[in-house]
Amino acid sequence: MTLLTPDLCVIGAGSAGLSVAAGAAQLGASVVLVEGGEMGGDCLNHGCVPSKALIAAAHAAQAVRRGGPGVAGQDPQIDFADVMAHVRQSIATIAPHDSEARFTGLGVTVIRDWARFTGPREITVGTTRIRARRVVLATGSRPRIPDLPGLSGIPCLTNETLFDLTECPAHLLILGGGPIGCEMAQAFRRLGAEVTLVQSRSILPREDPAAVALIRAELVAEGVLVIEGAKVIRAAPGPSLTLETGETLTGSHLLIAAGRAPAHDRLSLAAAGIAATAKGITTDRHLRTTNRKVFAIGDAAGREQFTHVAGYHAGLVVRRALFGLPAPLRADHIPRVTYTGLELAQVGLTEAEARSKHGKAMEVVDVPFAKNDRAVTEAQTAGFLKVMVHKGRPIGATLIGPGAGDLITPWSLGLAARLKMSAISGLITAYPTRSDITKAAVSAYYSPRLFGNPWVKRMVSAVQHFLP
Repeated sequence: MTLLTPDLCVIGAGSAGLSVAAGAAQLGASVVLVEGGEMGGDCLNHGCVPSKALIAAAHAAQAVRRGGPGVAGQDPQIDFADVMAHVRQSIATIAPHDSEARFTGLGVTVIRDWARFTGPREITVGTTRIRARRVVLATGSRPRIPDLPGLSGIPCLTNETLFDLTECPAHLLILGGGPIGCEMAQAFRRLGAEVTLVQSRSILPREDPAAVALIRAELVAEGVLVIEGAKVIRAAPGPSLTLETGETLTGSHLLIAAGRAPAHDRLSLAAAGIAATAKGITTDRHLRTTNRKVFAIGDAAGREQFTHVAGYHAGLVVRRALFGLPAPLRADHIPRVTYTGLELAQVGLTEAEARSKHGKAMEVVDVPFAKNDRAVTEAQTAGFLKVMVHKGRPIGATLIGPGAGDLITPWSLGLAARLKMSAISGLITAYPTRSDITKAAVSAYYSPRLFGNPWVKRMVSAVQHFLP
C-alpha cells in the first residue's frame, strides 16, 4: 500500500475543495486532492451552472412572450433538446477549469476514489494511505429526500437528474418551495410545462414577505399553480401527491426540492474523532472539527449552502492551515439570491430579523423601482430596495427586481467592511442605471436628517451672513 504524507489532504473536488487545493498548491504546499465522484462537484454538474443555463433559456422564451414597449409579444418557438444542449455546453465550457488535468498541472496529486478515515491522522483511499499535516473535508451535500410514504416506490427527479431530461415534462409536480423549487417552477413553466408547486409553509419562508409576495404573484401570473400551507401525506405512481385535505395532485414528473443533506457518510468520521449531526460536520468559528487537525468547509460544514460561501470558507482555511493566522468565520455579510424573473437578493438581516434584534433603534429605508428612471424606461418597475440601518450603519438589505443579484453587491461590501451610510453616500453610479437605487436609498436615509431638520436650516441661514 502506498503512503503519502502531504502538507494538506483535501477530500472533495467541488467548489470548496478545489479552491483550497488550488490556493494551497500555488502557495507552495504539497496537496493531495481526493474525489470519488465528478470533478467540479454539485455546482458545476448539477447545481449553479446547469440551473442558470436553463433559466437563461427560459428568460429568453419569456422575453419573446412578453414583448416590450410598442413590440407585441408572441408565443416562442422552443426546442427543448436545444435548451438542454445549451445546458450541457455550459457545463463543458466551464469544466476544464475544474478538471483533473488542470489541478495536476498545478502540482496537486489527484486521486479519483472514495476516502475514509482509518485513524485520527490517517486516511485510506483504495490502495493508498494518506497521513497529512492538515485535512480539509469538502464533501458537499446531496438532495434531501423526505420520509414520505410511497415516495421510495416511484421514480422522482432531483437536481442531480433533472438536467438529464431530453423532453420537456408535460406536467411537473414540484415538492418544495425554496429557491430551487421556485426557480425550476418558473423556468419549466416558461419552457412550456404545466407546473404545480407544493410547499408546506409559505414559499421562500426565510425571505422578506413583501418580496416573496411579488415572486408569488409573478409565478401565478405566468401559470404556475402555487399551493402553500399544504401537508403532503402520501406519494403514489402517476406520479401523484396526496394532501392532508384529501386532494390528489397528479403530474407527468415529480421533482423533489426539499433541501439538502450533508454528504459525509462514506468518511467513517468516528474513526478520526470527528463529530457530526444531520445538519453537517461540527465545526468551531475557525471551521475546525472536533479533530483539530481537520477542517470542514462548504456544504459539509452545515452552514450556508452556496458556492460563494464555499469559496469564502476556502480562503479562511488556507489562511489558517498554511500560515497559522487567525481567520474567524463571519456570516453577517454573506449575500444570497433566488434567481426567479424578479430576482430576490438578501444580505445581512431581513426587516423582521433586524426588528427582533434591535427593536425601535433600527430604521428601514424602502425605495421602489417605480422611482428608478432606468426601470421606468424599461417598463419593468416591479420591485424595491429595502435597507435596514442601525446607528448609521446598514445591517441588512433586501433587493427584488431584475438583476437584483448583481445590484446587491454595494450592500454586501457595506456590511463586509462595516461601512456607515455616509461612506456609501460617496458612491457615484452611472445614470440611468438600476444601480441608482443604491444612491436613492442613501438619499432617502439622509433627506429627513437634512431637509427636515430646523437646526440645519438655521445654520445654513447663519452661514450665509459670513460667506463672501
